[in-house]
Amino acid sequence: MKRISVITAALLAALSVSAQKLPMREYVDNLMSKMTLDEKIGQLNLLPGGDVTTGAVMNSPLAQLAAEGKLGAVLNFKGQDKVRELQAVAVKKSRLGIPLLIGLDVIHGNQTVFPIPLAQSCSWDLAAIEEGARIAAKEATAQGINWVYSPMVDISVEPRWGRVAEGAGEDPYLGSRVAEALVRGYQGNYGKENAMACVKHFALYGAAEAGRDYNTVDMSRVRMFNQYLPPYKAAADAGAGSFMSSFNVVDGIPATCNRWLLTDLLRDRWSYDGFVVTDYGSIGEACIHGLGDLSTTSELAIKAGTDMDMCSKAFIDKLRGLVESGRVGMDDIDRACRRVLEAKYKLGLFADPYRFCEPKRLKTDLYTEEHRMAAREMAAKTFVLLKNEETSFGGRRESQCSPVLPLKKQGKIALIGPLADNRTNMVGCWSTADTPELYSTLKEAMERAVGDKAQVAFAQGCNIYADEATQNGASFGRHIPRVDDAQAKAEALRVAADADVIVCAMGEMAEMSGESSSRTDLTLPDVQMALLKDLVATGKPVVLLNFSGRPTIMSWEAENVTAIMNVWFGGSETGDAICDVLFGEKSPSGRLTMTMPKTLGQIPIYYNHLNTGRPVPAGTPVFRKYQSNYIDERNEPLYPFGYGLSYTTFEYGKPQLSGTTMQADGKITLTVNVKNTGNYDADEVVQLYIRDVAATISRPVKELKGFERISLKAGESRDVTFDINVDMLKFYNSDLQYVAEPGDFEVMVGANSRDVQTLKFTLQ
Repeated sequence: MKRISVITAALLAALSVSAQKLPMREYVDNLMSKMTLDEKIGQLNLLPGGDVTTGAVMNSPLAQLAAEGKLGAVLNFKGQDKVRELQAVAVKKSRLGIPLLIGLDVIHGNQTVFPIPLAQSCSWDLAAIEEGARIAAKEATAQGINWVYSPMVDISVEPRWGRVAEGAGEDPYLGSRVAEALVRGYQGNYGKENAMACVKHFALYGAAEAGRDYNTVDMSRVRMFNQYLPPYKAAADAGAGSFMSSFNVVDGIPATCNRWLLTDLLRDRWSYDGFVVTDYGSIGEACIHGLGDLSTTSELAIKAGTDMDMCSKAFIDKLRGLVESGRVGMDDIDRACRRVLEAKYKLGLFADPYRFCEPKRLKTDLYTEEHRMAAREMAAKTFVLLKNEETSFGGRRESQCSPVLPLKKQGKIALIGPLADNRTNMVGCWSTADTPELYSTLKEAMERAVGDKAQVAFAQGCNIYADEATQNGASFGRHIPRVDDAQAKAEALRVAADADVIVCAMGEMAEMSGESSSRTDLTLPDVQMALLKDLVATGKPVVLLNFSGRPTIMSWEAENVTAIMNVWFGGSETGDAICDVLFGEKSPSGRLTMTMPKTLGQIPIYYNHLNTGRPVPAGTPVFRKYQSNYIDERNEPLYPFGYGLSYTTFEYGKPQLSGTTMQADGKITLTVNVKNTGNYDADEVVQLYIRDVAATISRPVKELKGFERISLKAGESRDVTFDINVDMLKFYNSDLQYVAEPGDFEVMVGANSRDVQTLKFTLQ
């Protein structure tokens, strides 16, 4: 036994040295030449760590598989000490000592939690988004994680789908830029503080019918290439180390078993060289889709281009038999194994299997002041001010009316709502490493913010839902204490009666959005709406802080509430960030990245739609016979894509083009002057849209093609310039050729997708 250990140690030492000296391909060739079929298949096996996160690692089933060389990766395996222990089993006890990938859903931060991804996109601040990913990777790797299941780059125009919370909204251009930023932030140069990104869900998952999770997807390839695929390609081009296949079908074939998707498109057309992992159990789910038994779906998956099986145990149980029967070739196994080993090489695991297990980092790299400040700064940038009505309160005369926000730190503020004094919900869904006991509630943050200058009077006011079963079903363990609704409302109205202004913290609980959290009703839940209406009826100014992981329907609120700010789920520093904006330390600067509908019946509603043959001009009365409209509602949304107010006002000058014609190898420049005409220093997001007026296929009425977030002091103005080149005019035609067609174009610039000024030019 001792002699075997000595031989193993010598082999490991040789491998470690060679990992530092040999190029990746040569190193992996050398390693694979020593591997048996079972060891190669073992590298394709990814299993969950939940069975040992609270138990002994050494005697677990995972440890046994790792020692036998039948385990390539583990997910949701938390705790640096446990990671080191299991990694030691793989390195010291298996025949070849191949280290493990350790994966975790690090979606929007780790112990320092950043806003949910949808909220992050509403900042339109790519540098901040990249920095947030860098910090998330730093904290995750301090805990032993080397592989993060992010970014989620699915485009979606369907707010009923709960997983819109995890993406960057409805626009492919913005989604592509966010995808690139996240990949850069997570991976960096693959140092000790970087993790490998896993782009998900490939592909089209955000187009699930009726917004029901895991549901069918069906669309033309023209729409795929122009609207849904660009962020995946951007992430691939940015060098993402891995991709995750989606649960849905693509052209009727589950993505995990779809050779056109994983090989013809991803590998051949896009030249992607990372590895592909399935989503949880999807090889098994392909059987339920109707593709055959587990042997058949395993064969289809490996031949399609799937490299690693997440949690269905299909590859580890079926591939050997499939090879021996001739249904699967060794080239299929070798190709998948190589990609997994190359990922481990890129992460430096062969040179140092424990490089992400340094104990000192647990004390220096988690929830630091620097990280907290970055999360707080980002959260403040994501809040979208939707309404800010003028009112008189706090002793002002009627002639002294002004917008209710920002609030002054004076008088008595009534803080009411079921989300005002709860620390577990503010972080949002998919916060797998959060430590809520470290975070402040909104109530605590507000009391700290006003100090002795004002009084904060709190009342919960109501439950999330009137029905306890409904509330418990939506909470997934993040329960808000049940109260008697009648008594709680009476208390809230007493508190409100004595206040100068009412701040309502209402909306969704964290896990009412996210995976498996589709909703058919996007209005404020019943008992909350009843309380809000009673508070508005007091005649006091009411500020609604709407917590949500998706666009919600707030038509009544838009008509009746004094001010509305969508605060999404802002992460661990939500409370302080809200107070920064609420009291005017910062001006709100978030801009919507998903359209907000007026009614459920408008869904899907999105700005970059096709024109139809019978379009209805904006502002047209409710119904026009034989036109593309409804008989009971206008086509326009409640709030358009790109929309958001500020505490100041911005004035856009008349835009200028450097020319009215553009050559295919040239460019033209659009310049517009933007002036801060109000009294607050603030940020504005200047947005550029283009429309292809005549093409060989129908094109959207406008498409985002550029944006710039600028900071302007009160009274300051600045020229903002956009260079327009031929690449910005390209699209996929009916033959899926990426082309720019000569002809007329409209270019639009403004503060959102609706309020724009339009110029024209011609591509020669």
